[in-house]
Amino acid sequence: MFLKKVLLISLFLGYLAPSQAQLFLDPSAKKVGSIDAIITELYRVNSGKPGFERNWGDFKYLFYPNAKIIPTGTSLDGNHLAKYLSTDAYKNTSATWLKEEGYIEKEIHRKMDVFGNMAHVFSTFEVYHTENDPAPAMRGIKSIQLLNDGIRWWIVNLYWSLETPKKPIPSDYLPK
Repeated sequence: MFLKKVLLISLFLGYLAPSQAQLFLDPSAKKVGSIDAIITELYRVNSGKPGFERNWGDFKYLFYPNAKIIPTGTSLDGNHLAKYLSTDAYKNTSATWLKEEGYIEKEIHRKMDVFGNMAHVFSTFEVYHTENDPAPAMRGIKSIQLLNDGIRWWIVNLYWSLETPKKPIPSDYLPK
C-alpha cells in the first residue's frame, strides 16, 4: 500500500511517466507492456490441452474495446469468407471446442512493422491438440494490428487464415 501511494504521488508530481506508473500499479501490465509480451500472452491464453479451461478474463484483457477477431475460411463453392467476432462472441463460439479438443498454439515465425504507437504483426503458427502430437494439426498466419495508448499495447484486430493444400504458407513466413 505504501509503494502504491509513493508511485501515485510520483506520477502526480511528474517523476514517473504514466506508462512507468502503470507497470508498477498493475501487475498484469508486464503482459502487455511490449509487442513481444502481448503476442506471447495471446498464444498462452488461447492454448491448452484437452480439458483445460481458458482464462477468458486474461484473454479479453489483451483486446482494445470493440476489437475484432476475424477468422477466415473458404466456402464449399470456393469463395473466401471472413467472420467478425467480439471477444465475447469468440468465447461463446470457441470455448467448448477448445476445451474438448485441446488447442495448443505455437508461434514459429514473426514479421513486424511499427510506426509510432501502431504495429502490425504477421505471426505464423502451428496448432497441436496435445503436447505429444508428432506433427501439427494445422498451421496458419495471424495478422495482428496493435495500438499503444501511451500506457500499454492493445490488440485492435486479430485476423487469420489457415494453411490449405491449395494455399501453403509462403517461405518468407516460415522459420529459416
